[in-house]
Amino acid sequence: MARRVTGAARAARSTSGRRRLAWVGVVVAVMLVHGVVTRELAARMSDFELARAMPERMAVTYVRTIEPTAPPPIAARALPPPAKRSPRAPRQVAHAASAAEAPASASEVAAAAPPASDAAVVPDEVIAAAASATLEPAPSASAVVAAQPASAEPASAPVVTEGDPEAPAFEWPASTRVSYALTGNYRGEVRGQAQVEWIHLDDRYQVNLDLIVGPEFAPLITRRMTSEGRIDASGLVPSRYDEDTQVVFRDRRRVSVTFEPAAVVLANGERRERLDGVQDTASQFIQLIYLFSTRPGLLRVGSTVGFPLALPRTMDRYAYDVVDEQPLSTSFGTLQAFHLEPRPRGVKKSNELSVEMWIAPELRYLPVRIRIEQDPATFIDLMISKKPEIAAAPAVASASSGKTP
Repeated sequence: MARRVTGAARAARSTSGRRRLAWVGVVVAVMLVHGVVTRELAARMSDFELARAMPERMAVTYVRTIEPTAPPPIAARALPPPAKRSPRAPRQVAHAASAAEAPASASEVAAAAPPASDAAVVPDEVIAAAASATLEPAPSASAVVAAQPASAEPASAPVVTEGDPEAPAFEWPASTRVSYALTGNYRGEVRGQAQVEWIHLDDRYQVNLDLIVGPEFAPLITRRMTSEGRIDASGLVPSRYDEDTQVVFRDRRRVSVTFEPAAVVLANGERRERLDGVQDTASQFIQLIYLFSTRPGLLRVGSTVGFPLALPRTMDRYAYDVVDEQPLSTSFGTLQAFHLEPRPRGVKKSNELSVEMWIAPELRYLPVRIRIEQDPATFIDLMISKKPEIAAAPAVASASSGKTP
């Protein structure tokens, strides 16, 4: 009897041991699978965060300033003659012009700005205008033809810009940085600073726009906007646009726009047909300089320039009129500047932003003043604060420069 009891106990212990061993095996297997899945998920999250990360800045050292001087002569460039049109061509051109003036959503003009009801004591939605409509991008060759004032050459003849045929061809300037003092009003006076940086390496470029509202050591709002892409005969060809905004007591906000060969992918994932000559929030700055440098005849009172612009949440065409030439007083002297105003786009909405700019040929067609206004009591004003800085050596590409996730 005792033997039978002992044998049964041994069998029970053996069975229990096998079960424990099997259970340990199951646990180990689950942990191994969990580890593999965790590593895979971590790798995917790392790739996702890398894709969302702001591009690294191209490294450059600024060694001297740009002195105000008359713009250098540029060889005249003849644009190809426009395609033959039907006898109703004038009406078609008028329709094209009116299409460029079609109203766009004011919230899209403000790019990623939050609604006014969410605003803190700082002008987030007004500051966003510096991202969404800082400057006007250059139109394509056909748009330039349509943008000529009434005194331009007949449509049947090639359009030739003013310039010296014997002068050297346009060369992209060395890396340049422009600094601005920011003033404005939003439920009270606001101050800050802004900076625009143009960097290029061979046929690649990077444009950085930085805004700081409040003291630099404890800013209320910071925003960085970066455009990357390549350079060709038509100017800048963006490949991606990134925007990073930090408002005190709010979560950081990131948006990106990707430019594919035939489409533009907006920040909300919407795909739009890529328009010829389209620019983004940041690249338009340099494209405007390229436009006026190579076609100075466009920068004269009475001219109008239209362009396609891809904002984070929409893509549309815009038009600006050159309305006046006036002197501007700066910290380093008086500059002659051309005043550009946005062409009216129908009934203005309550939160719609308008942008004016002053372009100085004496400073290589840089914008020396930019004013973004929602209404007379809600605006920011950027005024150049010192002479632009220029680099002597080419930029140094960072690990991520020129790459598009």
